[in-house]
Amino acid sequence: MNDGVSTPIWLHIGPLAIHETVVTTWLIMLVLVVASILMTRRLSLQPGRLQAMLEGVVLTLENAIANADSRNARRLLPLIGTFWIFLPVANLLGVIPGMHSPTRDLSVTAALALVVFFAVHAYGVRQSGLSYFKHYLSPSPILLPFHIISEITRTVALAIRLFGNIMSLEMAALLILLVAGFLAPVPILMLHIIEALVQAYIFGMLALIYVAGAMQQTTESPVTTSSRSTSGAP
Repeated sequence: MNDGVSTPIWLHIGPLAIHETVVTTWLIMLVLVVASILMTRRLSLQPGRLQAMLEGVVLTLENAIANADSRNARRLLPLIGTFWIFLPVANLLGVIPGMHSPTRDLSVTAALALVVFFAVHAYGVRQSGLSYFKHYLSPSPILLPFHIISEITRTVALAIRLFGNIMSLEMAALLILLVAGFLAPVPILMLHIIEALVQAYIFGMLALIYVAGAMQQTTESPVTTSSRSTSGAP
């Protein structure tokens, strides 16, 4: 029985239960990968309409990232661009009758938040090596527990924010349709689309801020040290 919150089980593979969330998530990834391969296999110096549209999308994503971190926009584009492409599709899947957004499942949003958590440290270590972790001892080693708590709480908040918004949006749409029938489907549909796009943008932007912050934090230290040495400051 589906209570509207938990996702139904589609099939069992031995003792392993495959939920609808797993199926729809992998289906979205498969569609995006196949579409990417098909649309990029014949790129040329004289772009057609499709290639021009794709280049416009990539440039828009890169410019949005550059507004937060112009120096590392190219390096951040694969991660943040993937979020900004995958999440709108996943969130909007709930618009299709009989389908549910995989992001209404906390396990999916938790997995996405963990990707951001590990990406923050991976990009930070790649930028400046293991010395990246020194910022957890700044300005005082006493603050180390607070830095760790901050990392954990913002990751949890990132997962719960997306899960809560998408789940509540689908529940609200379901309740209104049950009460009003199909007299007000268009406003609800538009609200769902707008909210799904906004939540995808917010998740990607927060991920961008976290990762860019880790990279800038490690690159600002040598500059600060250099400026102090040239100015004669102790």
